[in-house]
This record gives sequence, C-alpha cells and structure tokens, in this order.
Amino acid sequence: MENMENAARKKVMLSGIQPSGDLTLGSYLGAIKNWAERDEEFDNYYFMADMHSITVRQDPAALRRRTLEQLAQYIACGLDPEKNTLFIQSHVPQHAELGWVLNCYTMFGELSRMTQFKDKSAKNSENINGGLFTYPALMAADILLYQPDYVPVGEDQLPMLEQAKEIVHKFNSIYEPVLVEPEILLPENGRNESIPERRLQSPGKREDRRSGI
Repeated sequence: MENMENAARKKVMLSGIQPSGDLTLGSYLGAIKNWAERDEEFDNYYFMADMHSITVRQDPAALRRRTLEQLAQYIACGLDPEKNTLFIQSHVPQHAELGWVLNCYTMFGELSRMTQFKDKSAKNSENINGGLFTYPALMAADILLYQPDYVPVGEDQLPMLEQAKEIVHKFNSIYEPVLVEPEILLPENGRNESIPERRLQSPGKREDRRSGI
C-alpha cells in the first residue's frame, strides 16, 4: 500500500514571483502559460514573494494592492486554485521564522561573496540593507519549507540556489537529514521562467507598460 501511495504521489514544484508590477505578455508566454500546463503533472506551489520586494523601499498600500492584483491576474490567466496552491509569502509566518533559523547556518563570508549582493549594492548604494545581504537565506527558507522536488530558475539565480543547497548540506551534516535538496530546473533558453523580469529593481525603475496585458 505504501509503495502504491509513493507511486501515485505527484512531484512537488515551487515558484515564487515578486509583485513588482503589471503582468506582461512576456511573463505570460515565458512562465504562466507553462505553469498552467503543469497542473496535472505536478503538485504546484506558487507564491507572491512580497517579503523579498521590501529590500527596495515600497509604499505599503501600493505593495498590498499589487500583490493581490497580480495574484488575481495569474488566476485569470489560467492558474487554477483548485489544482495549484497559490498564496502570499507574508501571510505564512513560517517563511520568516525558517529564514531566521537558516540565517544562523549561513556563513558571513558565503553571503558576502554573492554576486547578486554586490551588483544590487552598487545599484542601490543609498539602501544597502541587511535584507539584501541575507536574501539567499530567506530564499532558501521559501524553498525548503515545502520540500519541493523541483525549483525552476534561470541561470542568473543559480548562485542563490547553490547557496540554498549548501545550507541544506550544512544543516543536515549537523543534525539528521531533515531538509530535502531540490533539483534545479533550467528553462531551455536559460532565462528565468520562475520570476520573469520580476527581479529586484532599482528605485525609480519602471517597466514598459506597453507590454502589459
């Protein structure tokens, strides 16, 4: 019976999206359309990564509105909430809680060598905050909280995913193996289909609204 249950269990896939603006045609063609086609094959978890967005200064009311609007747009574009788990990151306190725990197992030197931190610090020199520095630990918590089998990312996110895997190795070597290391999936064209054009943006940067849906 247990073997039958394991055989019937769908593989788990997880993706996070920053609520950084209007849904674009590129986002739909590059990600959402593919996500909607996976709902029979995988047990999918999709969340709005609003906590990651606040490493850049935000208007709280506008961020709440964008988060809800963008989630509604994804549902309207084919992500069926009856077949996929859709949620908002900040509504699940365990993300922040596990993020703090994993911070304590992530070395300062490892974080300081992350190219994303260096790049974004150079672009946002007036707002080099701790959240930007410890971003990989929260990203690891986002993933490991759900123990997914697969995490689709682009090549530009590979360093942070490799850091998440390093955290898993360190944690499991100290304690018994409790964290599952997910498999990284790269899209064929190497672009980030997990968070298409939704990366942290420099203050004042605006998306081209002509590409909006």
